[in-house]
Amino acid sequence: MALIINGKEISAAIKEELKTEVAQMKDEGIEVTLAVIQVGADPASSVYVRNKKNACAYIGINSLAYELPEETGEEELLSLVSELNKRKDVNGILVQLPLPGHINEDKIIRAIDPKKDVDGFHPQSVGALSIGQPGFVSCTPAGIIQLLWRSGIEIEGKECVVVGRSNIVGKPMAMLLLKENGTVTVCHSKTKDLKEVCKKADILICAIGKPKFFTKEYVKEGAAVIDVGIHRNENNKLCGDVDYDDVYPVAGAITPVPGGVGPMTIAMLMYNCVQSAKMFQE
Repeated sequence: MALIINGKEISAAIKEELKTEVAQMKDEGIEVTLAVIQVGADPASSVYVRNKKNACAYIGINSLAYELPEETGEEELLSLVSELNKRKDVNGILVQLPLPGHINEDKIIRAIDPKKDVDGFHPQSVGALSIGQPGFVSCTPAGIIQLLWRSGIEIEGKECVVVGRSNIVGKPMAMLLLKENGTVTVCHSKTKDLKEVCKKADILICAIGKPKFFTKEYVKEGAAVIDVGIHRNENNKLCGDVDYDDVYPVAGAITPVPGGVGPMTIAMLMYNCVQSAKMFQE
């Protein structure tokens, strides 16, 4: 029987820890404030933004919401980011992606002060991670490390295979697993013999954005399988990159979709906000 890694329970535990910490900080006169900017009304983005606001409210973090129309210009957005960079009462800035096509995402990410980059997307944050310096870590990979730790899954010395090389998940995930002394292989669309490479993994991270792509043929008996994907199937039900029903019998541990990696992303965003407020005090 595979261990089902329950992201809802683990993220709830992290939020409780943060709630206690934020209450103590308030007693010392320290407030934590996150500014969230959304351009346009993409339905998925609106759900994410709402979930972030709810998490802030629960933990005791102040949230500022900037909901801008789709036609907002790049200069106007850069001006808002610059204003938030200067505000001493704002610890974290998050620009909800994707942005409308007429706005250069990279330019906006680079405009955010790295000390307020709670999404961990700024090149300075990514560079710090790659050389083992302190900085914000992209929330989904950071959440996956917490899932493994808190489920008692050893990383040190294990064969770790990351399928996907995106800047937001694949690359930082590989660096975090290296930091934990895993032996890491990164696969992608040009990898030859993908099944054989995946079957060597003690820890398999699936982040390619293809529904139910990974079947039991990709999974070593007893491996921990982490599913980063989220899709809707032909019946409009949520599913991941992993064919859960097929893989569950051979896996040692597995994350479900929904309720696995997803809740951890917001929990780690909240964690980064609290760390940012502490850095501001120091």
